[in-house]
Amino acid sequence: MVLFSFFGSLMIAGVVAFLFEKWGWTHNGILPSVFIAWGAVLVLFFVRSLFGLSLGSPGLDAVIGSAAALVLIPTEYASKRRNKDTRDRPWRNR
Repeated sequence: MVLFSFFGSLMIAGVVAFLFEKWGWTHNGILPSVFIAWGAVLVLFFVRSLFGLSLGSPGLDAVIGSAAALVLIPTEYASKRRNKDTRDRPWRNR
């Protein structure tokens, strides 16, 4: 039974990530968004398994966790910061 809820949570996270990309709430790309959502679901699933803390059913944990991770992790801004000109950061000219 645990295996079904685990893989079901991953499926729900993938759907939430896909919908967030299609609706324009995130601009990471579909694959990075799915990986971010899966990571959040893994963390919540392990917290639920190890400590018994949850927000409700495993499906509700998956929806809330993946949505929160997609909103909180700004990968678009991180990639823009990484690709800035090296004149802004002279220590990167090495």
